[in-house]
Amino acid sequence: MKRVIKLNVNGSDHEVFVDIRRTLLEVLREELGLTGTKNSCDMGACGSCTVLVDGMPYLSCLTLAVEVQGKKILTIEGLADGEKLHPIQEAFYQKYAVMCGFCTPGMVMSTKALLDSNPRPSVDEIKTGISGHVCRCMGGIGHDAVDAIKELAESGNYEENSNA
Repeated sequence: MKRVIKLNVNGSDHEVFVDIRRTLLEVLREELGLTGTKNSCDMGACGSCTVLVDGMPYLSCLTLAVEVQGKKILTIEGLADGEKLHPIQEAFYQKYAVMCGFCTPGMVMSTKALLDSNPRPSVDEIKTGISGHVCRCMGGIGHDAVDAIKELAESGNYEENSNA
């Protein structure tokens, strides 16, 4: 069964005619052309498809698009300000926390949710905040990502420069 749904993605409203069984991941990538959100496992086990819905991390491969109507959806494409990277993206880049980059968008989105709720997390809180992500290049979560988040939090640059 198909119907028109209204989604607010990265601050813009979209009306899309979709099968009600389509996931948010499918709609973002195939209907809206937002391919930064990755499809890796399609089972909610890797975190690559993480987006923020009303500020909370959601696995878009397990979320039906119809379920998030009326909510604010933020994808990796909504973070940067034109050519200027978001502070989290910049921190990942500076600390070489980006291997092939496939898992990075989801990890960045979970990091944003973490830092928005706790701008000065401990290392254990950082590890917990990104624990749902699997980096296939590094066989889990790399120390570079934890270091990038820790350094950003300690610098205070996130609180000062975030375009939350």
